[in-house]
Amino acid sequence: MFKKLRTKKWFSLATNLYLLVGMGFLVWMIFLDANSLIVHYQLDAEIRTLKDQKIQLEKEIAADNKALKELQDLEKLEKYARENYFMKKEGEEIFLIEINDSLLTSEN
Repeated sequence: MFKKLRTKKWFSLATNLYLLVGMGFLVWMIFLDANSLIVHYQLDAEIRTLKDQKIQLEKEIAADNKALKELQDLEKLEKYARENYFMKKEGEEIFLIEINDSLLTSEN
């Protein structure tokens, strides 16, 4: 019975030492190793996310640098302080006007 099984082509392939070692190596490298393909895929995805974040942060830095250059002018600095921090000059009064949107109120 074993002799008949040995003559089969698939049996000789399945018992080939090089094939078994090669398959074990592939399984080890794909799934079990600390540097497996799965880990590499996850790290590549993280790198892509970080590169996108870097591009976004560079855009924000450029916008901030532009705003800083604009604020070097005293008139623009004064306008910014008045609009964002409600600062005023000596003797001035500030009136805040709130506009209620008709869509946001429930009084109909």
